[in-house]
Amino acid sequence: MSEDNNRDSLIASARRALDNSYSPYSSFRVGAALRFADGTVVTGTNIENASYGLALCAETVAVAKAMDDGHRGGLVEIAVIGETGGAVTPCGRCRQVLSELAQLGDTDPVVWCAGNGEVVQTKLSDLLPRAFGPASLG
Repeated sequence: MSEDNNRDSLIASARRALDNSYSPYSSFRVGAALRFADGTVVTGTNIENASYGLALCAETVAVAKAMDDGHRGGLVEIAVIGETGGAVTPCGRCRQVLSELAQLGDTDPVVWCAGNGEVVQTKLSDLLPRAFGPASLG
């Protein structure tokens, strides 16, 4: 599969995750998809709560699902997509959560930020330079 096909299939997985979004307060649906070195794709969507601070972002949900399935590292690609505006990037909290998972496998995943037909490619380290992680505690 070509790099473009890999990108497009990962973004399509993130887009399908939008169907499960629970966002009655913001109406801002977000989907995320994580691809691991073994080819596994794990998706997540945002889940809001009436107590706004308890909301979960799509990327955090995907990381939690992946870790629950035993993935500790090997993260090679991330796709994030929203329904409104241009390309959506992970928020600061999600950048940190994604960085921890990536650091467990010593990877710097490509991040595909998508929305309204726009796709921006970046690296996680560019979104969160000098990230705090497990090695920072030693």
